[in-house]
Amino acid sequence: MFRELTRKNQRLSEEECAELLKNERRGVLSVHGEDGYPYGMPMNHWYDEESGKIYFHCGKTGHRSDALKRNGKVSFCVYDKGVQRDGQWPLHVKSVIVFGTIKTVEDEDRIAEITTKLSLKFTQDEAYIKDEIKKHLHRTMLLELTPEQICGKSVEES
Repeated sequence: MFRELTRKNQRLSEEECAELLKNERRGVLSVHGEDGYPYGMPMNHWYDEESGKIYFHCGKTGHRSDALKRNGKVSFCVYDKGVQRDGQWPLHVKSVIVFGTIKTVEDEDRIAEITTKLSLKFTQDEAYIKDEIKKHLHRTMLLELTPEQICGKSVEES
């Protein structure tokens, strides 16, 4: 169903893919937009290593939510900052692309739990996180991405 990576020697291991998903703060979530146009947006995320699922929080209305109501198939791309090797100009970048389906999490306790974990990637101020969740939980939508394929690779810019 999904294409094989053309340059297999650049493939990342499952462990390397999981590390990128766990450690990188942002990626681009792409959905089936209006009139056949793809719609990609930067999103922060939390990767649950136990279940392999990826979570996003967002508002309950808008282009993204309308698109997901029509079609829950998505792709999500995460990439690192890259590194330059001594004496070289190109960046060596690792990226992961996830294909899967998204559903909405309805349980408010679960939404609060996951958004807390996601927020801890950005700040350790637990009082701030708790206050923000209390103020905004009623208008927060939590998306759960169930991967069908995860593929990562390492490339050298040229």
